Amino acid sequence: MSAFELLPAWLSPESAVSLGAGLAAMAAVVALWQTLVARHPMDRRVKALRRHRDALKAGLVAPGGNRSRPRAALGVMGRVVNGLDLVRGRQARGMSARLAEAGWRSKDALVVYLFFKLSLPLASGGLAAIPLYALDIWDLPPLAALAIALASVLAGAYAPELFVGNVIAKRRKAIQKGLPDALDLLVICAEAGLTLDAALERVTAEMRRSAPELADEFGLCAVELGFLPERAQALANLAARVDMASIRGMVNTLAQTEKYGTPLARSLRVLASEYRDERMLKAEEKAAKLPATLTLPLVLFILPSLFIVLLGPAILSAIDGLGGL
Repeated sequence: MSAFELLPAWLSPESAVSLGAGLAAMAAVVALWQTLVARHPMDRRVKALRRHRDALKAGLVAPGGNRSRPRAALGVMGRVVNGLDLVRGRQARGMSARLAEAGWRSKDALVVYLFFKLSLPLASGGLAAIPLYALDIWDLPPLAALAIALASVLAGAYAPELFVGNVIAKRRKAIQKGLPDALDLLVICAEAGLTLDAALERVTAEMRRSAPELADEFGLCAVELGFLPERAQALANLAARVDMASIRGMVNTLAQTEKYGTPLARSLRVLASEYRDERMLKAEEKAAKLPATLTLPLVLFILPSLFIVLLGPAILSAIDGLGGL
């Protein structure tokens, strides 16, 4: 029995082929449309930041309760981590602060990190031991096989730390890049007569697309300024979340303004000018390093091809001439 005999009586083979071709063409058009539609890359990040800020605000105004109660964060991961009681140690608290510096402030982030920190060494060591010992693919000495297995375990152990460090470095660069513009906006808001928390909220709204990481930190600082009993603690929390010299300088300036009543706009204008000059100096430094950086790729990839194109015909002509002698 052929495939066309299984079709309904009202559907002929020609109609089935036409219908399939039409569906395939529609799928191709939809796929092409999805690739051509312009989407802003920060929309999803901005929505996540808004949800996190609302959750933080709700947590600050909610009545106090037993927040240390263990809970299953992410199914199996939460049960494993909470069962081993890994979220209460000093190292866990330090890692929680480091994850907050990377932009992950929920308890779920700490649970996921601790789970991968615990499971990746076992998984990488097991995957390395399968071809080394179980399948015996490579004929290696016992010490070499043991060294490869131990190296796999160490790689799995340090992979989460390297990943978090990379995210923190990228986040710091993004914050440093958007800080001068944010300070300029703070100067404008301060000269317009806004308070510090209102100015931070305004800057957060303006910087959500251009610098979402900095907008996230300023938004949290504005929320804490409104709900913490001491305003200096909110500024100290900002400096603790973003461990950067520029942020510490801004926090010290804002704390001095809050404490002694010094002019906010003048201090922020000086800071913005300094940070903008620093950003320009770093850009000029990268531009000065560019010739030295391009030397190695030039020697390895461009010059051999250039020599082949220029000298190749001459060498071939010389070989042909010498062959006729």
